[in-house]
Amino acid sequence: MGNRCAVIGVGQTKYRTKRADVSLAGMVREAALEALADAGLTFADIDSVVVGKAPDMFEGVATPELYLADALGAVGKPMMRVHTAGSVGGSTALVGASQVQAGLHERVLVVAFEKQSESNATWALSTHSPFSASLVVGAGGYFAPYIRAYIRRSGAPANIGMMVAVKDRINALRNPYAHLKIPNIDLAMVEESMMLWDPIRYLETCPSSDGAVAMVLASEQAAEAAGAATGRPPAWVHGAAMRSEPMGMAGRDSVDPRAGRDCAADVYRQAGVTEPRRQFAAAEVYVPFSWYEPMWLENLGFAEKGSGWKLTEAGATAFDGDIPWNPSGGVLSSNPIGASGMIRFAEAAQQVRGQAGEHQVAAAVDGSRLALGHAYGGGSQFFAMWAVGARKP
Repeated sequence: MGNRCAVIGVGQTKYRTKRADVSLAGMVREAALEALADAGLTFADIDSVVVGKAPDMFEGVATPELYLADALGAVGKPMMRVHTAGSVGGSTALVGASQVQAGLHERVLVVAFEKQSESNATWALSTHSPFSASLVVGAGGYFAPYIRAYIRRSGAPANIGMMVAVKDRINALRNPYAHLKIPNIDLAMVEESMMLWDPIRYLETCPSSDGAVAMVLASEQAAEAAGAATGRPPAWVHGAAMRSEPMGMAGRDSVDPRAGRDCAADVYRQAGVTEPRRQFAAAEVYVPFSWYEPMWLENLGFAEKGSGWKLTEAGATAFDGDIPWNPSGGVLSSNPIGASGMIRFAEAAQQVRGQAGEHQVAAAVDGSRLALGHAYGGGSQFFAMWAVGARKP
């Protein structure tokens, strides 16, 4: 992995249906300033800026990173854009980390965002002829067949998705940044919500959010200096990887993608993880539709194939379970698409830093266990993950 890299600052906007109070530039700057304040730094201390977002048509603004340079203090500094569909937030964090690990920069600001209220994501995802047949079904219509295939393979009972939806929405009540907050949610409420794409109900889906997230990544020397100055500990990167696979690959398993398994295996190898369920204190995993929790439990090696739903059913992934998944409320509660993956990475870092507030998992702060950040995108084909800990790797 080269040089050590750590997260020394995290900033998030509050996620909302519509941030009409700020421009796109104002929104990303809000997250960046919060991350810099957390790190005890200013824009002048940053050596490089890496920006990530989902397709430009999600806002209808082409190459927005070019006009965001002023807002992010990047004028005269190296700046680059990352785009790997829904996994882009995670990929952006990894590109920034690689600049530190390679010894290129001491401090890198990574920022990811989406302002979905200024366009229409379903329209943006529906490429028209002659490039492809337009289905106009959105992401849920694409992933629903994979979920049905998982249910057939595993024999999972019909209420598992509803259990995940209730769990993550209850977790969101502890998170001041979360978009959706439904205080009285229960299984009956989820079951009574309308069916959108069988078997996905309305309350089993992610929202459409405006928001941004930022992190300051630093070298070992810079991280130690920031910790001494602010009194806030860094989160050390123990393992990081990206993987992708073509949607049309022969023999491809879209329910249990090889790219996801290989990405997790690489991260675990770097971090020395052989028993994910025991060695991770918390996991922030990209679950845009509730059924993806049991699917990713298997893909990431937390459960045997066909048994992921059993961990959900037993309460293992609940806030008070032995391996809490998405204590922040996850993508089901906040989904500014371009930022959603980085939010997972940032929330994992906050857990091991002991800075997660009311949704802090107690077992994450003693340094003996790690936290996992995970993002995926496209047709379950792009993956980015990292393992972070309170102790140096």
